[in-house]
Amino acid sequence: MTTSQNVKLKLPKLGRASLAERKARKGWLFVLPFIIGFILVYLPIIIDSVCFSFMTVEIKLDQQGYSYTEVVSHGLEFYREMFGDSDFTKRLGQGIGQLLWEVPAIVIFALFVAVILNQKMLGRAVFRAIFFVPVILSTGLLESLTANSIAGEGGVDDGSGESATDGLVSAMDLQGLFGMMAIGGDLVKKIVELVNHVYDIITFSGVQMLIFLAGLQSISPAIYEAARIDGASAWETFWKITFPMISPMILVNGIYTIIDSFTRNNNTVMKFIGEVYDNESQSLATAEYWVYFMIIFAIVAAFGGIVSAYVFYQRRD
Repeated sequence: MTTSQNVKLKLPKLGRASLAERKARKGWLFVLPFIIGFILVYLPIIIDSVCFSFMTVEIKLDQQGYSYTEVVSHGLEFYREMFGDSDFTKRLGQGIGQLLWEVPAIVIFALFVAVILNQKMLGRAVFRAIFFVPVILSTGLLESLTANSIAGEGGVDDGSGESATDGLVSAMDLQGLFGMMAIGGDLVKKIVELVNHVYDIITFSGVQMLIFLAGLQSISPAIYEAARIDGASAWETFWKITFPMISPMILVNGIYTIIDSFTRNNNTVMKFIGEVYDNESQSLATAEYWVYFMIIFAIVAAFGGIVSAYVFYQRRD
């Protein structure tokens, strides 16, 4: 090597950061309040909760919040007792079974309504507000007031001698309807559950509907115009353009609906653990909550891993 050869040195680039780096910094700045709040507020509570599941404690409220005294340490005894409880495993199976039909029903209904409300029509904003009203009514005090005013103690009297809380249809009605179609009783039972829970499906699909609407409005109209020029039908346009383009929203709504369904107050498992916490043992209930959390986390991870393999992400470059 001669000294006349030029040696090129790689010097670090100076100047402004790239657009992606600036967006990443703004993203961290946006979530920074949550991170600080989680570390200062939620993390100590989570650590205490884990400790409570391994020992019997006496919790006392005071002016500073609460204080607890460890009575005796039990190790994994509460976890063994929990899995030996047939009521807990039965409620857990019921909760997962409810999830299997509730999540698809809510996501499909939200997508169906979003597609309809995305069309150009008179009073579109009013219809969107109407479908989102149940979400507002299902929060906090409004939920209890609405439930008490509609149902009361004995349900709504419609003059038929039966309570309106018994359901919209019965299994006998659908059995006669589907009798000539050779549909099994289990399927009829699931259809009855869906029909009788139509109010719940509408109530818990408002957020998902808005997410789908945002996804539908982000699709470029030029894509639909090109499809119409090529002679694509509405059915083909939906499955070839709309459905792939909103597949990321399907993933988000699916995960959101799973978590919302599992943590809802009327969930069978949540009600059961709440009864254990109030009437039996706070430490046992804490252990059940943690196992329930791990099951939810596993289901969400499995759903996200499977669905994300089929999600289409449009490239902007």
